[in-house]
Amino acid sequence: MTRKNIWFVTGASKGLGLTLVQHLLAHGYAVAATSRNLSELQQAAPPDTPNFLPLHMDLSSEQSVRQAIAQAISTFGRLDVVVNNAGYGQLGALEELSDQEARQNFDVNVFGVLNVLRAATPHLRAQGGGRVLNISSIGGFSGAFPGWGVYCATKFAVDGLTESYAEEVRPFGIHVTTVKPGYFRTSFLAPGSMGRPAAPIGAYQAVRDSQLLHEQQINGNQPGDPTKAAAVLLALSEADNPPVHLFLGEDAYQTARQKIEAVQHDMQQWQARATATGFASGAL
Repeated sequence: MTRKNIWFVTGASKGLGLTLVQHLLAHGYAVAATSRNLSELQQAAPPDTPNFLPLHMDLSSEQSVRQAIAQAISTFGRLDVVVNNAGYGQLGALEELSDQEARQNFDVNVFGVLNVLRAATPHLRAQGGGRVLNISSIGGFSGAFPGWGVYCATKFAVDGLTESYAEEVRPFGIHVTTVKPGYFRTSFLAPGSMGRPAAPIGAYQAVRDSQLLHEQQINGNQPGDPTKAAAVLLALSEADNPPVHLFLGEDAYQTARQKIEAVQHDMQQWQARATATGFASGAL
């Protein structure tokens, strides 16, 4: 029989992370799951559920991250799939967000991912393989969402570091994918799960409209089914040649196509002038 992969999932007490953990446990996989709220995470499965290891972990602390990964390996013997899912959305125009609000979003969404990668990679490299899934967002490919600039910037950063990381660890048999979901019906947009600007500026009507749209119309009506998303992630983890980029959801594909078409249009419009910039080129 083929041995089932052992998973390590961050941000697992709610949202897509929680659904993924429950899906994996239902299919007989061993899962080490982390959250800042251990008591909430422990409710993800019935008490004494086999192969479930709930762990408290502070993403901002390298020591906490290393301890969680060490405990997972001590319990299960190895790690096969690492899922960097922890993160949160931050609303607000760039002008109205404070330095602290912006940096905190980067600390969790970007530097938290880096802390996990630094702690997990030595183990994956030593065992000669593994899978890493960094949960980004369609907002990490297209920033055309007013009021989501800082959040999009964190996810663009996740996409960039994932591309480089994938090349760095490819020789060690480690496959890496950045997953870019569209709108899935989770608690991501619920009160308490999304940051809002402490000092909003009234002039940004488009940002306020976007905020109301997400809070009052999109929240609870997202088209994506998180259980189906979890099934795709499981299939991705066992694919022989997984992609570096995975767009998740029909809306994510539609937004990606629009972005690609816009970039191609801009490139074609300026190609002749923008490429005539070499020393051997004629006068502009």
